[in-house]
Amino acid sequence: MDKKLTSIPLKMIQINDKYWNRYIGLVKEVIIPYQWSILNDLTDEGEPSHCIHNFKIAAGEEEGEFKGAVFQDTDVAKWLEAVAYTLECHRDEELEKIADETIDLIGRAQQEDGYLDTYFIIREPENKWKNLMEGHELYAAGHMIEAAVAYFEATGKEKFLTIVSRLADLICQVFGPETGQCHGYPGHQEIELALVKLYRVTGKKRYLDLAKYFIDSRGVGENYFLSETRRRGHQYIFPEFMGYDPKYSQSHIPVREQKTAEGHGVRAVYMYCSMADLAYEYEDEELLHVCRELWQNIVTKRMYLTGGIGSSGILERFTADYDLPNDCNYSETCASIGLALFGKRMAEITRDASYLDVVELSLYNTVLSGIALDGKSFFYVNPLEVWPDNCLPRTSKEHVKPVRQKWFGVACCPPNIARTLASFGQYIYLKDDHTLYMNLYVGSKVETELSGEKVSVCMTTELPVNGKVLIDIGSEGTSEKTLAFRIPFYARDFKIHDGDGRLIQPEIRKGYAYFSGRFINTTLTVTFRQPALLIRANPKVRADAGKIAIVKGPVVYCLEEADNGDNLASVYVEADQGLEEVFEPDLMGGTLTVRLKGKKIRQDHWEENQLYGERKMELTDLTLKAVPYSSWGNRKTGEMAVWIKELIR
Repeated sequence: MDKKLTSIPLKMIQINDKYWNRYIGLVKEVIIPYQWSILNDLTDEGEPSHCIHNFKIAAGEEEGEFKGAVFQDTDVAKWLEAVAYTLECHRDEELEKIADETIDLIGRAQQEDGYLDTYFIIREPENKWKNLMEGHELYAAGHMIEAAVAYFEATGKEKFLTIVSRLADLICQVFGPETGQCHGYPGHQEIELALVKLYRVTGKKRYLDLAKYFIDSRGVGENYFLSETRRRGHQYIFPEFMGYDPKYSQSHIPVREQKTAEGHGVRAVYMYCSMADLAYEYEDEELLHVCRELWQNIVTKRMYLTGGIGSSGILERFTADYDLPNDCNYSETCASIGLALFGKRMAEITRDASYLDVVELSLYNTVLSGIALDGKSFFYVNPLEVWPDNCLPRTSKEHVKPVRQKWFGVACCPPNIARTLASFGQYIYLKDDHTLYMNLYVGSKVETELSGEKVSVCMTTELPVNGKVLIDIGSEGTSEKTLAFRIPFYARDFKIHDGDGRLIQPEIRKGYAYFSGRFINTTLTVTFRQPALLIRANPKVRADAGKIAIVKGPVVYCLEEADNGDNLASVYVEADQGLEEVFEPDLMGGTLTVRLKGKKIRQDHWEENQLYGERKMELTDLTLKAVPYSSWGNRKTGEMAVWIKELIR
């Protein structure tokens, strides 16, 4: 395989973007401090975390019982990873001191043999590595490893890396193909991609080999999880695992035979990330082909317009092709984060911009919808239609929340959003020795090296309001270098002009426009049209048949009750109309809205107590206002809908 593209260190990227600053700017000042108070149970907002308390109990410094989910340690790990990315961009002695003290605590909780998992240290020490189906020890280890690698790369400090290396060494001893080793694999995939990261930073190939073992042994022969439950007379941590279906954990067949995305959405995409990593490291074309097939199945048959994945609220899983219900789907925020991580890896390996089309879609929509504009409340689930009155406990919609929550008893998503926003610069640019790839048109400045010479690129953009990007490039040398501009799938009339206004004729390959030059002091302008559009779904998507949705560039729009009244299900829109784009500077910090003409079924002709009747449908005219899906729920609680019924004359 060709050498893959690489990310640019975050310390070399400065983001200054009108659209993204309101989210990324929250990370250091709001999100990290807020989540730290939650992890320490210093606030009564939301459900208690118990995270830091659990580590202190495991370290023998406090008394008490383990509390929280079996994987509660991962909230601390993801928070530390977010801190690491933040410190790489903005050194902060006080924040680094808090992180160092937390890492010291984790080290004190670690056992002599390297074992590190507060649930099993405190509650079930006799069952270490005996409940891989539910226990999440390997999943928690994976997130801890990712955090340690990020912290080492940000600060150069080795203590956290030493802690996780001891843990990884223990796991290498416990698991593997040899006699006397455990021949199991993770119930929740994550450690596989983390082990690849640990290998890349330490050079110790045993970590890479163990990741390969976990992938290659998964689903081979008798299912490990089913045999595990029989061996130990299984007592379930999660009652819903009774009657366990191996498809849930993608362990139903060997991974190289899998052609459709099955089971739990987050487990799936985390596994696909590691498969892509391993395909590259071992030059395994067969495994890379499987990744391509699984990606295609997701994005052409099992993904929401918003980049959300996971159709079912039961077990948070993929279901069938084109089964994409809007009001009861799960579309976990973490799943879209995992999809973005998978797409980024595939783009790095293949240099195919189409993967980044989906990455961009997920980031602008489902990932951002997972956090409020104040950075202090979160969606775990991201439906495309909400009627608050029927989001009731013990129903098929009990998982759907009409308002963002301050915290969760199972809080995977909030710290995952934190680490994603903190590392956002890694998605904007990629590079090889001679070429800088511009993936996301986000206002920023990057300094890097191309063709052995220092280069700086400053990008000023008006996205997603309009498709105009000004790029200033400076180079200290005269060697030829190349810029590769991603041509978004939604871009119309994509053009590049030089500083004198002359049209450039780039070479187009796999969705990138390549332009070479010496770039000593060069200005380029990229332009494209991205008008607001009304679009339809494939009619095989039964939930959306006869409906339309509003999109502008990568941004999906929705109707909210706050602007359009209640009973949005009774609203119709004619597709043959122009859409008006209106920027409202005072709406949610500045929001581009879309106005369109619609009709609504008259309700006043129906008697209050009349449930059914022969009355004909009568419509009344109204003007509708749509706002970005990512911003819904930031005002008053009310209905929301992405897909709107189409009125056909």
